[in-house]
Amino acid sequence: MILFRSESFVDYKTYTFNYASYCIKEHQKELPEIYAKGFLPYSNDIDLKQETYYLARSLRVNLKDFKESSENRRVSRKIEPLSPSFKVIPINQFNVDDADFKKYCIDFAKQRFSEPISSERLNYILHAESISHVFQFELENKTVGYVISIIEQGCLHYWFAFFNLDQQEYSLGKWMMFSVIKWAHEQGMEHVYLGTCYGEKSLYKVRDFKGLSYFDGNQWIHDVKLLKSKCKSDASFTSDEFKQDTDLYLERLSKL
Repeated sequence: MILFRSESFVDYKTYTFNYASYCIKEHQKELPEIYAKGFLPYSNDIDLKQETYYLARSLRVNLKDFKESSENRRVSRKIEPLSPSFKVIPINQFNVDDADFKKYCIDFAKQRFSEPISSERLNYILHAESISHVFQFELENKTVGYVISIIEQGCLHYWFAFFNLDQQEYSLGKWMMFSVIKWAHEQGMEHVYLGTCYGEKSLYKVRDFKGLSYFDGNQWIHDVKLLKSKCKSDASFTSDEFKQDTDLYLERLSKL
């Protein structure tokens, strides 16, 4: 792997000069170490040829400490009458180019993502080298959701989830995430990575699952109370600020 930093936000009044950390994956076998160092896959520039990862406050479940919570059991009981099930499909056996599947993902993103995902970016994500499996969820033998995942040597990244928004009373998102974590635990895996954890909208991950820790830039921290406090006090970046940060990173990356 190649580690590097890119100059980011500057506040000269307080002598704060931020440098964001990134990583380029060179070999597939590096993935467990990349995730363990707090990095997550970057997909916002479809012109990047090498898989690039960014450092963030990421969240993971240590499966040795995982156990069902009361909320997990509540969600499972409520959905049980609908005969829930899921399939774990290797990516080479799943048609990621199916037009209906892509429309399903894009329509979900328009309603739930802070910024709608373009068909070009979705295509870039679905053809990422590291994607290994798709979880396909069903209720009463009808597909209601998908999870795009990366599985490598005992670690699983729950990357993108898309699900039916017409059945919100069943907490499909919670059920899907719990189902994947429980499956990984049953497979004897070590960790499930759940993406970033910023802002109060991320607190459902913190409340619902046992065995959690977050990466603070240096190490994995198990203090969930502190994490909740951080999420509640996080500032919301505007899209213009995010674009400035991203553009700056891409400019540096192009010069490597």
